[in-house]
Amino acid sequence: MTDNNLGEKIYEGKAKILYRTDDPNVLLAYFKDDATAFNAQKKGQIEHKGEMNCAIATYLFQYLASQGMPTHFIAQTAPDWMQVVAVKILPLEVVVRNIAAGSLCQRTGLDLGTELRSPLVEFYYKNDRLGDPLFTEDHIELLELATPEQVQQLKQMALLIDRHLRSFFEQCRLILVDFKLEFGLDASGQLLLSDEISPDTCRLWDRDVADPKARILDKDRFRQDLGNVSAAYHEVMARIQTVVSQNSRDR
Repeated sequence: MTDNNLGEKIYEGKAKILYRTDDPNVLLAYFKDDATAFNAQKKGQIEHKGEMNCAIATYLFQYLASQGMPTHFIAQTAPDWMQVVAVKILPLEVVVRNIAAGSLCQRTGLDLGTELRSPLVEFYYKNDRLGDPLFTEDHIELLELATPEQVQQLKQMALLIDRHLRSFFEQCRLILVDFKLEFGLDASGQLLLSDEISPDTCRLWDRDVADPKARILDKDRFRQDLGNVSAAYHEVMARIQTVVSQNSRDR
């Protein structure tokens, strides 16, 4: 499994389990094959999802770190295990949208696939009981979920991550429709990009496919019962691996 000393299980979410290690500033994250949608109303499994998402998140965290983005990633210690910095997660999901899809279409009436004039940043309150509602900055201040300064920093970091990821995914012949980010504070109070970046947390469309269902290479295949979910994740991983290898050879 892993060479690290596995300690107490401190958290189990929909996609990962976190364990303590003998270093209080380091945790181990186990990536599960479990899949959920619609606030866990729909549940299932995606074959090898844990290993694929762990590998994809590793590549993307490393890429973002090379662009100067602080992340909680330390190392991938096994196919479905990741060593990360211990952080206090802010109870906010930061969503960046480049193209209209999902709930944005439902809330605004925009047609699926409408390109936005500029990236849209949204905040959602991480609260399963309330269904992770969309929050304004005033809501965030009301509940003291983050300081106004942290909210502005989250926006700036999210937009920068969006710019870097769109550039990277373009090399992979993938369109980054939208994605969810989570951030945490380390022991020194620094904001770090946390959680994961994967087909679980991103909408990714095949740039070379026009059919609106066939082009989907993310968890929408599970949400919409489109089938071939594991194959879609594998395709994303394979394309990322190819680009990473090409970029390494070009250096």
